[in-house]
Amino acid sequence: MLAICRKELQMYFYSPTAYVAFAFYFLISGYFFSVSFIGYMTTDVRLLFGNIMVVYLFVIPLLTMRLVSDELRQGTDELLLTSPASITEIIGGKFLAALTVQLTLVVVSLIYPWIMSAYGPIDQPVLWLSYLSLFLLGATMMAIGLFASTLSAHQMVSGIVAFAMLLILWMIDWLGDSILVSARDALQKFSIVGRTSNLQKGVFDLPDVLFYVTLIVVFLVLSVQVLERKRWR
Repeated sequence: MLAICRKELQMYFYSPTAYVAFAFYFLISGYFFSVSFIGYMTTDVRLLFGNIMVVYLFVIPLLTMRLVSDELRQGTDELLLTSPASITEIIGGKFLAALTVQLTLVVVSLIYPWIMSAYGPIDQPVLWLSYLSLFLLGATMMAIGLFASTLSAHQMVSGIVAFAMLLILWMIDWLGDSILVSARDALQKFSIVGRTSNLQKGVFDLPDVLFYVTLIVVFLVLSVQVLERKRWR
C-alpha cells in the first residue's frame, strides 16, 4: 500500500493537471480571502472556510479523476490487479496519496489565519475545529472522487461523475428546503456541507465526525467492489 502511495504521489507531481488544480485552488482561495478580509477586516475565520469549501467542489474532481481511470486507459490495470497487492491495498494506497495531497492543501491554507492573526486575536477552538471540518470534508470528497475514477477509463468522464455526485451531496439540504419539503429533516442529515456547521462554530460533535468517516469507508468499499468485478471479468 505504501509503495502504491509513493507511486501515486510521484504521478501527482509529474501531472500537469495536478499543478493546474493547485494553481486554481490557491488563486481562487487567495482571491476570496483578500476580498473577504479587506472588505470586512475581521479575524472571524469562518468567512474563509465557506469560500475554500466551494473551491474544493471544483478542484477535488481534477485531483482524483486519474487515480484509477488512468490505469484503465493505459491497460496497466491488468498488471496492477494481478500483482501481489490486494484490491484493498491498491485502493488504500491510492486514497492515502490523495489524502496526503489534500492535507497539503489544508496545511498551506494556514497562511490565511496566520495573516489574520496579525490584526487581532483568533478564536482558537473555532480555528482548529474548522480546519478539522475542512480536512474531513476534503477526505470524504477524495473518497467519492476515487470511486468515480473506478467507473470509467476516461478521465474527463470520471471527473464529471465525481463533480455530479459531489454537487448532489452538496445541495441535498437545499433540495430538502425547496423541493422535497416532507423529507427535509432526513435529507439534511446527508449534507456534506451542513455537517461542518457545528465544527465551524467551535463545537466538537462526534456524530458529525462519524458521518464523514462512514462516508469515506462506504465509498472506499464501493471502489474495492468495482475493481473486484473488473478483476474477474
